[in-house]
Amino acid sequence: MPAYPPCLNRHHLTPLFSGNVIAFRNEFRHINRMSNSTLSILFGGVAAAILLGISGVFQKSAHGISQGPYLVVVGLVISCVGGIWWGVTRESAWTLPAIGYTALFALFWALATGCIAIGLSRYGGNISQLAPLYNMNTLVAVLIGLTLMGEYKTVNPGTITIGALFIVVGGIIASRG
Repeated sequence: MPAYPPCLNRHHLTPLFSGNVIAFRNEFRHINRMSNSTLSILFGGVAAAILLGISGVFQKSAHGISQGPYLVVVGLVISCVGGIWWGVTRESAWTLPAIGYTALFALFWALATGCIAIGLSRYGGNISQLAPLYNMNTLVAVLIGLTLMGEYKTVNPGTITIGALFIVVGGIIASRG
């Protein structure tokens, strides 16, 4: 019998059928005790950083495809993941303004991804140098979040500023490597 992590009991792995999508519902008891702030950092920060880091390696490895088809393939895969996610979670909340903002996000993300692909494939850039630079996008998001979205009311701007300075220093150091 396989060993399960302490938070899982093998009886909690219940198959769910949603059309052709098979998912497993994992009931992690310890997650239910974490605060929303902790879960936000865990999923939106740590997990996303790891996944984006891994994606950068595959992005660098995508030789032999020009930027247009590259972005189409990325879009198709994102559509498939979104469809599966939607089928598994059954979440279907949406509004027209939210769709508009999502489309704007996708537009800017696709343009940025295309720029990264050009830097890597056409000009032979190194992912180890480009990733710290393009991840300085954090500074843009922090600045907009603090000023236009009023997040300065819910975070410590001093701590955020110190973190932003470390990002700049790290980007400069990595780009010279």
